Amino acid sequence: MIYKQIGYRLGDAKSLTNLGLAYDHLGDYFKAIDYYQKSLVIAREIGNRLGEAKSLGNLGNAYGHLGDYKKALDYHQKSLAIKREIGNPLGEANSLNNLGAIYQSLGDYFKAIDYYQKSLAIKREIGNRLGEANSLNSLGSAYGHLRDYKNAIDYHQKSLAIQREIGDRKGEANSLNNLGSAYQSLGDYFKAIDYYQKSLAIQREIGNPLGEANSLNNIGIAYGNLGDYFKAIDYYQKSLAIKREIGHRLGEANSLGNLGNAYYYMGDYKKAIDYHQQSIAIAREIGHLLVEAKSLNNLSAIFLANNQLEYAQSNLFYTIKVWEDIRKILINKDDWKVSSFEQQARSYRLLQQVLVAQGKPRQALEISERGRNRALIDLLGAQLSETPQKTKAPTVKDIQEIAQQQQATLVQYSIVDDQIYSWVIAPTGEITFRSHDLPQDTTLAKLVKFSREEIGVRGRSNHNPSSPQNTKHGNRLQQLYQLLMNSIVNLLPHAPSPLNPNNSNRLQELYQLLITPIVDLLPTNPSDRIIFIPHQELFLVPFAALLDDDGNYLIENHTILTAPSIQSLEFTRKNWHRVQDSTGTPLIVGNPTMPKINVGREQEPLKSLSGAETEALTIAQLLNTTALIGAEATEATIVERMANATVIHLATHGLVDGIYDRGAIAFGAASPIALAPEEPDHDGFLTSREILSRYAGPEKSLLNAKLVVLSACDTGRGEIKGEGVVGLSRSLIAAGVPSLVVSLWKVPDHDTAKLMTEFYTNIYTHKMDKAKAMREAMLSMLNDEDGNPDPKAWAAFTVIGEAR
Repeated sequence: MIYKQIGYRLGDAKSLTNLGLAYDHLGDYFKAIDYYQKSLVIAREIGNRLGEAKSLGNLGNAYGHLGDYKKALDYHQKSLAIKREIGNPLGEANSLNNLGAIYQSLGDYFKAIDYYQKSLAIKREIGNRLGEANSLNSLGSAYGHLRDYKNAIDYHQKSLAIQREIGDRKGEANSLNNLGSAYQSLGDYFKAIDYYQKSLAIQREIGNPLGEANSLNNIGIAYGNLGDYFKAIDYYQKSLAIKREIGHRLGEANSLGNLGNAYYYMGDYKKAIDYHQQSIAIAREIGHLLVEAKSLNNLSAIFLANNQLEYAQSNLFYTIKVWEDIRKILINKDDWKVSSFEQQARSYRLLQQVLVAQGKPRQALEISERGRNRALIDLLGAQLSETPQKTKAPTVKDIQEIAQQQQATLVQYSIVDDQIYSWVIAPTGEITFRSHDLPQDTTLAKLVKFSREEIGVRGRSNHNPSSPQNTKHGNRLQQLYQLLMNSIVNLLPHAPSPLNPNNSNRLQELYQLLITPIVDLLPTNPSDRIIFIPHQELFLVPFAALLDDDGNYLIENHTILTAPSIQSLEFTRKNWHRVQDSTGTPLIVGNPTMPKINVGREQEPLKSLSGAETEALTIAQLLNTTALIGAEATEATIVERMANATVIHLATHGLVDGIYDRGAIAFGAASPIALAPEEPDHDGFLTSREILSRYAGPEKSLLNAKLVVLSACDTGRGEIKGEGVVGLSRSLIAAGVPSLVVSLWKVPDHDTAKLMTEFYTNIYTHKMDKAKAMREAMLSMLNDEDGNPDPKAWAAFTVIGEAR
């Protein structure tokens, strides 16, 4: 090289960078990394800070392509620091955009949006129109992943307008492609194809073969979604040919995988297997764990469909090993693990299916447990100074021991394809497996949603009165409603059949789906505990209110708790032993001065809760302490006092993820609870993220509370992901709390006050354990003169973790 001969080190570094970029473009990221590292060494030797920052950024991009996000973030952060130090605003903006892209790959879309917005602000400030368009495109992509397609399309359209204005044809093609992806996600495949075709035309016009191949691939995906697999295959083949011609190995692997999927849907398993095996071979060659795992998943699904169960089993065990290797890379980054597990959950479901088909339900139980809240288990293990060996997923023997320690019947559900698997583990350790089909006339999600609506749980924009309940506890208003409706039904348009809740009661349907198949395995003594471990939509089921054929609620016959996983019970028990002798003052909070939320264009405070105030004062008197009410209940005060409180009771508003926002970005998976604000540092919203960052994780001081009660709306809800429910309850378990009480919906203020007073009286006066105390409180709501038998008033609450 001439540059090397004349000792021109700067030129040498640039040549190495260009070689790295060439290999990066071809998808050979290991070679690219090698050249970037060599360029970085020279940049540091000659003191070229800008060159050093660029090399670090290139390394971040390459590791990001390989799925090694920890290294990618590290390199991008180092690059960003140098660009800020030397005063390079455009470089700073590009690094911020790159960091956003990595967080987007990790599934942390809100953090990605934050970085994209910062990048956009700088680009607008310095007047970089090309960069502005790129950041707008990135924002559109992030909102698309959040399924906010309105915002996604808006950002892509703004990006497209700028690119057309400045004549950026390549950027224009990318924006058209992204608009196609947004409309494809909306199910408008013909509009998607139209955008993809326009993008394809530009890519061909400007001579961009990789862009052309990507557009062809996207058109193939759209035709595949339309069920036109012959056209899909044609486009995939054209895309594959170009990627092979230009030597883009990662793109080649993806196109081969798409061809495998198309032939699978056509029932040509031989060709499907061949294409997926080719994809896997390339992924291994270039060291791309993510593509390898996805292709192994798809290959295993084909083996399962073709009844090649042993092949499917070995492939899936290997796939899970690959996923777990990826998780090891993420070390102690909880939010990354949660996000990455979304792609991994399918492997665990498929393997359960394969094992059950082979008559191995006990092994399937191990896999079911292995696929639940692994990030939470890692956190709990790290906090209690467990070695990685001790925090491995439990075996059947471990599960039996946990049931024996709990002296409870464990019921673990798993939703797998069109079936529901149920394992019942008796206190003796005996394990029984049952499986049955899910309803064909509706989805499980709809059935759960309808059951909640039947109780009167509505979405944020639906304030209709609850539908009547036909149970032995039905009140007179419900009976009057039924009588009136049946008498005028023939006068209504289309004359529907008279209302018959016996035929439509969703709570009975859920009982028949979840309880009837295992009812003979449940304890007959109402005082014996059952711990339900739900899965997916079942986390929203009010188990206490499920109705049997005689009109009895499940809580009338059983003492009920829930848990996110069986293994989590082992850790909540250890935390109970840790805090059982702790001393401190109970922290009781009721009706704080409410923070403001955005309502349309205005900011309004949340509604005051007089019943929550009465509840807090009553419970504080019972526990011989003073409640924090109104302006005293500030976020800062609560967070400080939480650390040493033996009992924490928060009677206030809980906010469902995505329903409210306090600015430009919604809460996401933050699951906030409302407290009194203190401007400017404390906005009055205590989020699950804030609890995690302060109290959960290695080298953090765990909470000392034996019991936390979130007497607020929707505190048991959160974002349901492969990890489980990601919200307040998860954060508090991670913070070392052994027993929680949370709610699944907005509960009437007055009714909550009565139920909670009964609950605490049962614990502290009648010396009941927490599960029995909650059952008796619910029964008092059903039976007492001053109670309310409507399940909306009492069935929302559930005890999680330790009963003691």
